[in-house]
Amino acid sequence: MDPLSAFGLLAVIAMLIFYAPEARSPWFVFAFACACELASIYGFVQGAWPFGLVEVVWMLVASHRWALHQKLMTGIRNNFWEYRSPFKRSSLP
Repeated sequence: MDPLSAFGLLAVIAMLIFYAPEARSPWFVFAFACACELASIYGFVQGAWPFGLVEVVWMLVASHRWALHQKLMTGIRNNFWEYRSPFKRSSLP
């Protein structure tokens, strides 16, 4: 097996490994997006540009899902401290 084929195999295996537990953590979604990027690079370097394009789309979808989750979690954290903190200035006498 040549190095390029080994790189492609590892990229696709990483995609499978990180796709399965995506529901457990947004970091698995991020890792899946990175693995898709590696698979896309493999597709373009190997000469299979349709595979490379499909992997770019998967990478963009996964990156968007990760970014939305991060934005949602930031809003939840900010709202938690804004509305539920006993140390909020407006609640002090």
